[in-house]
Order: sequence, then C-alpha cells, then structure tokens
Amino acid sequence: MTSQSDASDEPPTDADPLQPKPRMLAWARNSAAYRLSRRMMSEQELRDAVSRKARKKYEEIEPETVAVLAEEAVRFGRQMLALDDDAYAQIKSQSAARSGKSKRAIAQVLQRKGIDRDIAQAALEEVDDLAGAIRFARKRGYGPFRRNDGDERQRNKELSGMARNGFGYDLAQKVLAMKREEAEELLLQQPL
Repeated sequence: MTSQSDASDEPPTDADPLQPKPRMLAWARNSAAYRLSRRMMSEQELRDAVSRKARKKYEEIEPETVAVLAEEAVRFGRQMLALDDDAYAQIKSQSAARSGKSKRAIAQVLQRKGIDRDIAQAALEEVDDLAGAIRFARKRGYGPFRRNDGDERQRNKELSGMARNGFGYDLAQKVLAMKREEAEELLLQQPL
C-alpha cells in the first residue's frame, strides 16, 4: 500500500524534457544581456552565439532545447530594445561605406550576419558606391592618390583590386581616371 506522501515524492512524468528549466532560461537572458552590452549584434548572430555556448555549457542538451534558449535570448534582447536588425543594418552599412566598401560587399556581409534581404536593401539605399570607391582608392593609394605615375601594369592591378572589393569596371575606371582634387571634392560633399 502506498501512502499519500510517497506519491508526491515522485517527479512529475508529464514535464516536457525538451523544455528548459527556469535557471537555463535565466542563463539565456543573462548571456544575451552580456553579449549585447559588449557589441551590437544581429538577431542571427545572437541566436548562433547563445546556441554555441549552450551546447558547451549544458552537456547532452537536446537541439530543441538549444533552440528554445536561443529564442529566449533573442526575445529578451528585443524586449530590452538592444536588438534591432533594422538599426544594425543601417549602422553597419554606413560604417562600411565610410571605410570604402562597395554596396555589393556590404550586402554580402549583411547576408552573412543573417539580415533579411529587404532590410539590407533599405539600408543600402543611402550608400553611394562612387564615394566608397574613392575612399577605397585613397586607402590603397590607387588612381588619383597614387604617389607616382603608374604604368599599364599598375593600372590593371588597381582595377583588379577594386573589382575584388565589389566595385564595377566602369566605376573603377571612372575613379582611377579622376584628378586628386576632383576626388577629394567629391568626398567633402559626402555626409558623415
């Protein structure tokens, strides 16, 4: 005969083994707060980082539980207004453009970071590829920023360098043919 107290000592059998414990959910929120306090992240970056850390921290954790923890971290980040893919895409695209990146290169970076294509396109509308190409040429000492007169071999090297960084042939030709004063004037007209 079993007593009433014996039945209450047994763990409940209807608990979902894939549902994380409250302490695990608290860890996911703390992990999100820590990561987002250190640097701006996209939702996908946070999801990946928390998933990676959860698999290391909790041995033999189920993939479904990892997914729940990652989604809790993303939910918490949004709730705290520290996670916003629109703002992330705007800031990253403007920063990359100021450092001489092409629209194409910026779009690839945003795609790798898990930013939705529509959000990335909206962020890239304000990016000027001509200014980016001039900045890239200035960083590398190409075209109008060359210290000496380049020969055909040097010009081909510069064209290929610009192409590898996502600038089209016509745009690269235009930038490499500019005078230094003209290039600097165009950069001065660009917003910061």
